Amino acid sequence: MKSRPLLILLWLGACLWPALSLAADVQATLDRTRVELGETVTLNLRANGGGMVQTPDLSALSQDFAVLGSSSNTSLSIVNGRRSAQVTVGVALRPLHVGTLPIPPLSFAGGTTAPLQLEVVAPDPQAAATAGKDVFLESAVDPVAGYVGQQRVYTLRLYFATDLSDGALEDPQLAGVDVRRLGDEINYQAERGGRRYNVIERRYALTPQRAGHLQIPPVGFQGDMVDMTNPDAFFGRARPVSASAPAVAIDARPAPAQVANGAWLPARELTLSLDGGPAQGQLRVGQPLNLVMNLQATGLPYEALPALSLPALDGAAVYPDKPVNGTRVDGAWLVGRRQQGFAVVPNRPGTLTIPETTLRWWNVVTDRAEVARIPAQTFTVLPAADTGATPSTSAAQPASIPSAPVSSATVASGAWPGWRWLALGSVGLWLVTVLAWWWRRRAGSAVVAKQVSSRPTAAHLRIAFLDTARTEDAARQSSALLAWARAERPALRNLGELAGALASADQRHAIEALQRAHYAGQPAPRLGDRLAAAFREGFAWRVDPGEGQPSPLPPLYPFRLHR
Repeated sequence: MKSRPLLILLWLGACLWPALSLAADVQATLDRTRVELGETVTLNLRANGGGMVQTPDLSALSQDFAVLGSSSNTSLSIVNGRRSAQVTVGVALRPLHVGTLPIPPLSFAGGTTAPLQLEVVAPDPQAAATAGKDVFLESAVDPVAGYVGQQRVYTLRLYFATDLSDGALEDPQLAGVDVRRLGDEINYQAERGGRRYNVIERRYALTPQRAGHLQIPPVGFQGDMVDMTNPDAFFGRARPVSASAPAVAIDARPAPAQVANGAWLPARELTLSLDGGPAQGQLRVGQPLNLVMNLQATGLPYEALPALSLPALDGAAVYPDKPVNGTRVDGAWLVGRRQQGFAVVPNRPGTLTIPETTLRWWNVVTDRAEVARIPAQTFTVLPAADTGATPSTSAAQPASIPSAPVSSATVASGAWPGWRWLALGSVGLWLVTVLAWWWRRRAGSAVVAKQVSSRPTAAHLRIAFLDTARTEDAARQSSALLAWARAERPALRNLGELAGALASADQRHAIEALQRAHYAGQPAPRLGDRLAAAFREGFAWRVDPGEGQPSPLPPLYPFRLHR
């Protein structure tokens, strides 16, 4: 009887386990962490798992925010045969006052989110003076001063208070500065001079490649404005409208003198690690030791990171694997990563030491030099394992084969010797047959080899594209890139389908620039260098069709913005 309460508790724990596991996997994020008073911000609440979820109780936010509305979205993804679902609820908030406003933990989908903070500042008086315009642009860069090779964040905001039927917003371009898009556009509302505007915000990563004073030229917008109060607006009559963002200046200081002789790596954060190896620290001769070295830096693309390698080891051979490189976007920063695998094969018993690996880098947050370090590792190498198989005498020496008995009567009587000629003739015919078969097979193999050799491989087409990229001929670049892609995925029909099949934002943006140069006649400076840099490591094919989910809130502008 005493065990019955214990059984009841175990049964209740089994029933509550799914809810507890769901509660541990909820997340709350803000689309921006710093806004001006009068602007809106989106609070995204995410939970893994399917099913319907309810909007949480937001009464705790009423003291600091005005809740404008909410929407939900469910995404489904299948990776390696495993099905996963994610529910996202987006809540539009408008801050009520200036200051650091807290967002307390919220109960959502059976769990509790972590607390957040939003910095709300007073509106810029100079920006408020522009509020009389129907459409205008703002631009800013952070930080303004820094080092050469250090990433900046360039923010471009398009404000419009009227309905736009179409529009094209330029990307910033500056010689000597690497420019990359940071994520997708952000849509929200803001107030300038008592007037409410819809805002489209884009962010770019700017990395100066040379020291000095640089000025980002003005960025322009061209569109068509429609006045819905005018009856002629229903017949497609629109008025052209344009705007230009002010120029922004940045200063790039040269690298400090103490790091002039080494690699210059200005980053916000950098980690270096070496994983793998047996738990007990023992190896055997001929047994491979698989190691993986990882280098990751925040604020640098992977192209700026040095290649990874191991030094020559005494008592072992090192065989590097194919590297895995890539750059992703984490908020406002680029995160470059290099990964290199090694197979270390000991060739004699004793002690194997992998020496210490160090990498010097510059912390732009603390403005000082730091060293990433992998400690030395020592392994004990044992003799090769005995297979237990020893060659036997009978296997080493062939056994004698007794000869067939020969009848002395047959030899003495001089029996008919025609069988010898018959055997020789049969052997001759067999040899002729074999030679004819070999000759025919060789001729057929030569034809097949000629056909195969005449068909270009993906490796040949990749080299041809990289050579064509230097010609600055958009038509030839488009043909060469599509031919290379079809060698790997024959179903692709055009560059648009190729861009949709890629997971790399840099490669998709490079294709967009190539299409503009080819079809729209818009010149793109140094397009060949951009294409070669984007596709030098090959195509980054999209694996998960569920990636890149759209914003949970409906768009706040009624037109499609062309890049």
